[in-house]
Amino acid sequence: MKWEDLDESQNVEDRRQRSGGFSGGFPGGIPGGFPRSRRVRRGIPLKGKTGVAIIVIVLVASYYGIDLTPLITGEIPSQPYPEMQRQSAAPSSEEAELARFSKVALKTTEDVWTKIFEASGKRYQYPTLVLYRGSTTTACGYGQAAMGPFYCPADQKLYLDLSFYQDMKTKLGGGGDFALGYVLAHEVGHHVQTLLGISDEVHRRQQRVPKVEANRIQVKMELQADCYAGIWGHYMEKQGILEAGDLEEALNTATAIGDDRLQREAQGRVVPDSFTHGTSEQRHSWFRRGFETGLPSACNTWTADFK
Repeated sequence: MKWEDLDESQNVEDRRQRSGGFSGGFPGGIPGGFPRSRRVRRGIPLKGKTGVAIIVIVLVASYYGIDLTPLITGEIPSQPYPEMQRQSAAPSSEEAELARFSKVALKTTEDVWTKIFEASGKRYQYPTLVLYRGSTTTACGYGQAAMGPFYCPADQKLYLDLSFYQDMKTKLGGGGDFALGYVLAHEVGHHVQTLLGISDEVHRRQQRVPKVEANRIQVKMELQADCYAGIWGHYMEKQGILEAGDLEEALNTATAIGDDRLQREAQGRVVPDSFTHGTSEQRHSWFRRGFETGLPSACNTWTADFK
């Protein structure tokens, strides 16, 4: 991506230099989101896995939005997390560049979705990107780096620990600036779903059905966010921002984070009923659909026939 000369978003809250991890939380659930208990049940048990396998499991957990602390300590906190003091080191030059890229990428999503919303007579409300290290408070409860990038509908903020970018490049087989932008654009896609009322409807439907069906609904929501990320990519191409190989980087990343591939690498088997984000083929396909069409109407995963 030719991003170096582009403007940065002003809707960024940088918490990286703060001393203090978290001073509260919502251990009983996630207002405006999905119950923490359901999210934890999506985890993969740590049985007989060491070394590289442990890394893979942590990465799987990050994409499933799982707090691994209870699995490690054997305890589930019943009270809000206590305030923790943590000294943040000054950012490295690499981290500074990743922070700037994230701000630029966010600005490009703002421009894209502002135009799309205006075309339908609506006003796009910008989300806030929160950069943090290690752990932080959110309106959806306790957030930590092991969860990977995530979006909280209750405060309409995206949360990102920049160390995830390095993990994605070195441990997931994804990488490249456009692939990093795809990850951020996917979370912005969840913000779009919140603004359109899709997230609330999904939550209501999930509460009325068994877990397996709730997971299938979640897959459709995640694949739609992938498609929305593809729409962002479509406009990046139209504006001449993309370079040779950028699309392949994003498609490779989409393939690398499919539920089937992550589960196979983590536990040697695949459990389709536990999928929450879609297979590698599905993620690849829906991102590409958004990229090729640039149309939100093409991202209707809800009526798509999933085998």
